Amino acid sequence: MKTSLLPLLLLLSATPAALAQTTPAQKSLSHSAAQSLHGVVRDAAGQPLPGVNVFLKTTFDGASTDSLGRFDFRTDRAAGPAVLVVSFIGYVPQELLVNLGEGPISLPNIKLKLNPAALGDVVVTAGAFEASDTKRGTLLKPLDIVTTAGALGDVAGALNALPGTTRVGEDGKLFVRGGAASETKYYIDGLPVQTPYAGAVPNVASRGRFSPFLFKGLVFSTGGYSAEYGQALSAVVVQNSTDLAPETQSSVSLMSVGGSLGRTRRWERTSVAVSADYTNLAPYYNLVPQNLGWDKAPLALGGSLKVAHKVGEAGMLKIYGTYSRQRLALRQPDPSPAYAADGHPVTLANDNAYLNATYRAPLRRGWSLNTGLALTVDDNLIRPDVQLVRDLDQSAVARLVLTNDSASTWFNLKMGLEGYAQRYRQQYQPSAEANTLALAVDEQRGAGFAESEMVLSHRLAVRVGARAEYSALLRQFNAAPRLGMAYKTGEHSQLSAAWGYFYQTPTTDLLRVSHALNFERAEHYSLLFERTVQDRTLRAELYQKNYRQLVTYDRTNIFNPAGYQNAGSGYARGLDVLFRDRTTFKMADYWVSYGFLDTRRQYRADPVAAIPTFAARHNLSVVGKYYVAKMHTQFGFTYSYGSSRRYFDPNQAGYNQATLPAYQDLSLNVSYLTHWFKQFTIVYVSASNVLNRQNIYGYTFAGTPDAGGQFRSAAVLPPAPRMLFVGAFISINKTKVDLNARPD
Repeated sequence: MKTSLLPLLLLLSATPAALAQTTPAQKSLSHSAAQSLHGVVRDAAGQPLPGVNVFLKTTFDGASTDSLGRFDFRTDRAAGPAVLVVSFIGYVPQELLVNLGEGPISLPNIKLKLNPAALGDVVVTAGAFEASDTKRGTLLKPLDIVTTAGALGDVAGALNALPGTTRVGEDGKLFVRGGAASETKYYIDGLPVQTPYAGAVPNVASRGRFSPFLFKGLVFSTGGYSAEYGQALSAVVVQNSTDLAPETQSSVSLMSVGGSLGRTRRWERTSVAVSADYTNLAPYYNLVPQNLGWDKAPLALGGSLKVAHKVGEAGMLKIYGTYSRQRLALRQPDPSPAYAADGHPVTLANDNAYLNATYRAPLRRGWSLNTGLALTVDDNLIRPDVQLVRDLDQSAVARLVLTNDSASTWFNLKMGLEGYAQRYRQQYQPSAEANTLALAVDEQRGAGFAESEMVLSHRLAVRVGARAEYSALLRQFNAAPRLGMAYKTGEHSQLSAAWGYFYQTPTTDLLRVSHALNFERAEHYSLLFERTVQDRTLRAELYQKNYRQLVTYDRTNIFNPAGYQNAGSGYARGLDVLFRDRTTFKMADYWVSYGFLDTRRQYRADPVAAIPTFAARHNLSVVGKYYVAKMHTQFGFTYSYGSSRRYFDPNQAGYNQATLPAYQDLSLNVSYLTHWFKQFTIVYVSASNVLNRQNIYGYTFAGTPDAGGQFRSAAVLPPAPRMLFVGAFISINKTKVDLNARPD
């Protein structure tokens, strides 16, 4: 039975407003006979503790501490003695005697002690690279992304310098542990992002849509991730956006490829930020020789709006919206006789709108609420020569999560619901005279999950969770158990393990042809050792992934629904190692990552199981940054190496039997901190592939053999041998700047 999930979407999106409502009688009571309690909660070292639950025992009156450890709430309980409970997972709870009815109660210095068997001592971390959780060690911050040479401020570009990834230069997306790019999902404030990358044409790399400075923390989980996240066979990138802006300021960016303007206004409880962006690569391409013939250099216009508002004592409402418009036209190398001279023409027109609204707030008895709604409209028009492909993808996703971190010092609980609706339409026309083929996907999907982390001893913690989903389009259910364990092997080290099932709906390009498919599935096993001492981190992880129910089809007739089935399978296994050091050399930061990958699969149009074209057996990255305080300048470099990737050569026997040359790239950047016209300014210069390495990403073959029976080929190359970028970023009215401090 095909049941509509749209009412669920509306219900989840309306929940924040409903929970925030207060009757006039309640307002009158709270401002007349109410007693005020406020204070600050700290740890034993005197550092503020956010998220601590503070409430009066046997009542529903209380609040959670903010980012500075502060709490403030009112109660209408009768005058007299009462017990104030202060609890936080991983710490020994406190019960304080207070006397109500004698005026406002101030408790400026409540201190919590760590529990001997605290969850803070050992944390389940298998597969995650997290930047915001201090218990797991800081590995990657938003500023790391924009200062990593070669990344050019792109999230995927920076994450490709971490173990578990393979650089696929002709695509630009994240390929994790032998998985395709579609197997890695992005989340913003808990909501999955339908189109995280900008529009692109084949063999030209795309970029992420969102600025890393939008986010305060980033988790890159390469496997064994939480039951909270689904629809990803390989990995998730979880990004949490900033709350209230710290101050009012304006920004101006002048770049060799365009510019941007931004304005942020901060009030006591609200902040609003707007921006406008313009990118035009035509002037740059006219100066720097290109490997591609550009009829219209990439042109992009965009803007964004970010609103954050503090609701009540500790609630936070955030609304974020973006719009982008892209246009380009080029001629790609093609060995076919019709295009050998001038190349194969292709044009792209992409319009994308995205809206994300979230609300979080503490409830009663240690519970907290996090809910949100995200809407996406992506209109993509591609014209490969005389063909026309028009994609219109509209989606909505809503989510509600309840968390209790104070039910006990021994365990926490998180559970939630998620609803998703998609309307996809494609029009394909082989030529102007041919009939138009119309394809469609209408999907409605619901999911629920529950998860708990439990402390079994002061050295051992366990995370148990499960996720279930139903697809109305597939008419299928799935159930995905997840398990993680962590054992503290020493004061600074721990061993973590994870196992679980992960399901994903077939991608839209498959569902547009056939709906008679099932979920694709992967089973993850991982074992991680991590040691962190004085800002030195060593991580080594072994993993195994087993694929089942991968979609396959007949490459000779891709529009035949009968040729689509879940007959594919595969595996990926390997070792990932990361060492990062921010201590040995003063004002320096560097990391070395290495990944070994053994993988083989049969999926999509593969006639047999083979090594995927996007997988490299060995991947190495060395990233270094050094800040010279006297010069107010940071210097950075990134060296990347990827061993030979496979590709299919029709002139040889076998499948995916040929190998490309190894990939190598050395990129450099310089960031100079200064003041222009008394305004804080960063002058940034970067250059990729400074050694002018001739990297080949693959080959395009002619559709028919020549007179000698051979299929001619043309190499797939980067758009240019190297990329030079120059920019000046000016912050107007910015007040908090220390030019002598390392920019981290």
